[in-house]
Order: sequence, then C-alpha cells, then structure tokens
Amino acid sequence: MRTGRSTLVFEHRPRILSSAAVTGPKEGRGPLGRDFDLVLDDPAFGEKSFEQAERKMFQTACEICLKKAKKPAEKVQALLGGDLENQIMAASLSARALEIPFLGLYGACSTMAESLILGSILTDGGFADPVLCAAGSHYATAERQYRFPLEYGNQRTPAAQWTVTGAGACLLSQTGRGLARAVSACVGRVVDLGISDVNNMGAAMAPAAADTLLRFFADTGTAPRDYDRVISGDLGGVGSHLLKEMMRKEGQPLTDEMYLDCGLCIFDGRDDVHAGASGCGCSAAVLSALILPKLRSGKWKRVLFMATGALLSPTSAQQGETIPGVAHVICLEGE
Repeated sequence: MRTGRSTLVFEHRPRILSSAAVTGPKEGRGPLGRDFDLVLDDPAFGEKSFEQAERKMFQTACEICLKKAKKPAEKVQALLGGDLENQIMAASLSARALEIPFLGLYGACSTMAESLILGSILTDGGFADPVLCAAGSHYATAERQYRFPLEYGNQRTPAAQWTVTGAGACLLSQTGRGLARAVSACVGRVVDLGISDVNNMGAAMAPAAADTLLRFFADTGTAPRDYDRVISGDLGGVGSHLLKEMMRKEGQPLTDEMYLDCGLCIFDGRDDVHAGASGCGCSAAVLSALILPKLRSGKWKRVLFMATGALLSPTSAQQGETIPGVAHVICLEGE
C-alpha cells in the first residue's frame, strides 16, 4: 500500500533472513574489517582481471548469504542486483553461475537500496519468495571506467571518493526469523543541480538525498528523531556536509548523533581516501557488517537506510552532461 504521495508501506514487513559482505584488503583494514564475512588478501581475488574479481566477489557474497540462511540457490525465486561495470556484467555473470531468475538493476551506488525496495515489493506481494538482493563494486574497475586506469597514476582531487572493493547480499522472505524487517520505502526522484565534476560525487548526490528524505518524512509524518539512525550510502565528507546543511534549512536537522554515512565509516585514518568511500559495494557491505547486526542485537530499533547514486556514464561525462543524482530510502526495524 501507499501512504502520502511517494512512500510504500509493506503489509507483511518482509524479513531479511541473512546477509553477507565480501571486501578487499584495504576495506579489511578499516574499522569494520572484523565484521565482514570474507576479506580478500588480493584485490584481484586470484583472477586474471579486476572485472573478473568483481564478478567473483558478487557471486561469493550471494553464496555466503544463501549458506547462512541454509537456502540452496535453486530455491531462490529471484535475484535482484547490479554493479558499476558497463552492462552490470559482474551481476549478470554471477546470475549465470547461480542460475537464479535475474532482474539486473542499475542505480549506480544506490543499487543496494533499490534492490531491497524491489525485493520487498516482490516478497510482500507474494510474487517471489525468497528473493536475493545484492550489489558490488571494485576500485580498479571503476577507476578504469569512469576516470583513469590505475597505471596512469593520476592525481586525485580532495573531493574524490574511493570506490569500495566489495559486495553485499541479503535474502528476503515473508517467513522465518530474520535480522530485520522492511517497514516502508520511498523511491527517489532524479535530481540534478548542475554538478559536472566526476571527482565530486558527494555534491552531485546530496540534493537527491535531501529530496528523498524530505518526501519520506512528509508522507509518514515522522522526523529524523524518530529513528535510531538515518544512514546515507556514500555521500562522503563533502556530500554529508551538504546534506546536513540542506536538511537544517528545511527544518529537519540531522545531528551527528542520529546521522551516519557508510562512506565515512568503512575506512579510517590509516588510508588516505580523501572525501571517503563510494561504490555499490560501500552501502551493501556496511549494511551487512554494521547496520543489520545492530538491529538484530536490539541496539538499534529502527533505522532509515538510504543509498545514493550518481547516474553518470563515461559517455555522458565526455559529452559535457551534468550528473543526475538519485537516492532511495528503506525503513528497517529489528525483529
């Protein structure tokens, strides 16, 4: 059902039965390193190319997630997911190997929230159960595709973010005891305020994040204080600052105590990542390693998980297009 103009409310509150996160060695050195299911010693994951490594991470996260739920792949009725490669090849090749009915998604770094929302719709409506939702990214493949191959050794700007080498997956179902439940969601609108710098994703995505949050709060009659945390996906330092400033001006301030950005908690000061982390794997990995365990333990009762995406392509950037942003938010509560 719907409430207000834009928000969906899930009647059966689908359960997240299990989750998994696979990350690279740099991510494993960060504060959440012990909480990831698998930390790679080699960002190439033993493969001949980084693209093949990204596919292997995506597939492995899905397999670990299914193993934890004791669900064989042949029992899963749908796989929803994507990545940052052209034609979402990491997700597509993983779906080929898993042999699960596949709906490929592209929302840039918002893909994990997008997959959870669509998976919750399918599960809540009785159209598919269980549903596997996943997203992944790789630093080396993203740099080669959107900016410069690593071999160039180009200088990164202060506003640049570090694409997470990682993947995350969640299994949704109407039945069974899970880690958390999906309560409601708001699908984001595409917002573009004219940012064209491909090294400043945070500024491009922040307006969409504010737009989605404000519409969700208006539809549900709630405010940031009604949630244990409002969590953005990968705005990083620049985007987080802009989002908080926009929300303050709209009378819905996000304090440091109630707000968290995945892009600012996956790395620490030992690695220079400039403005923070980004990538489909950023919010996906943090969701599995931090957010869902907090909900399961009862330390957090209800959170807003909002992944944000910069919807650019190499071609659009080369042709001078500005960068559209999008943000999707889903409300999760503990069992």
